[in-house]
Amino acid sequence: MISRRRLIGGLAAMPLLGGCDRLGENAEFRGLLYAAEDAHRLLQRTITDRNALAREYRERDMSPVFRTNGTRMPGTADYQRHLATGFADWRLIVDGLVERPLALPLAALRALPYRTQITRHDCVEGWSAIGKWHGPPLAALLGRARLRPEARYIVFHCADMYGSRPYYESIDLVDAFHPQTILAWAMNNRPLDVGHGAPVRLRVERQLGYKHAKYVMRVEAVASLDRVYGGGGGLWEDIAGYEWYAGI
Repeated sequence: MISRRRLIGGLAAMPLLGGCDRLGENAEFRGLLYAAEDAHRLLQRTITDRNALAREYRERDMSPVFRTNGTRMPGTADYQRHLATGFADWRLIVDGLVERPLALPLAALRALPYRTQITRHDCVEGWSAIGKWHGPPLAALLGRARLRPEARYIVFHCADMYGSRPYYESIDLVDAFHPQTILAWAMNNRPLDVGHGAPVRLRVERQLGYKHAKYVMRVEAVASLDRVYGGGGGLWEDIAGYEWYAGI
């Protein structure tokens, strides 16, 4: 069996394809990914503690270059309008199976108590980078919104599109309430730039990079993923067979 760590290392020897979107088109990559999933899922879900913290680093360990990948500039009219105004009218929507839906301006989100963490980002392309992230814990926002008992998953609706498909991702409540799961509005002591997901991106530190959704516009609590877009729990899960639980 091939482990996910071996998979990531092995991909470094493959030609770089420019983005996770290109990897989804590569048959060799898909075969490696699928071969790793059963062993990986068994390991992660039976013998590891999903509440354990991801390793955190010191500032001296931060990577001099942190690549952007996937979408680098959402082309939707709505995003371009927000970008032109410095996100002055942008609101983060928290809704779905909640008792108190939220619509938070960026200034209000930045005013919330936040966590700072220096962690490693592992991409399925085979590269890693260490960066510093700042943002409120997702758990704090869900606490304000008051999840209803039937909520089981949190879906992140994003501003970028892949053709006619909107980008989205999802996690379960174990990851949603993990202390290192944050909605980051800053990276390396600066507000997020567009390439890294401005104004807000998800950081779910015990998952692979494609789970770290950029350009988050809406956070929705749902009971099931079956009827959310393609039903796989994320864009790449829907169209390229990526594993929904991408824990590392």
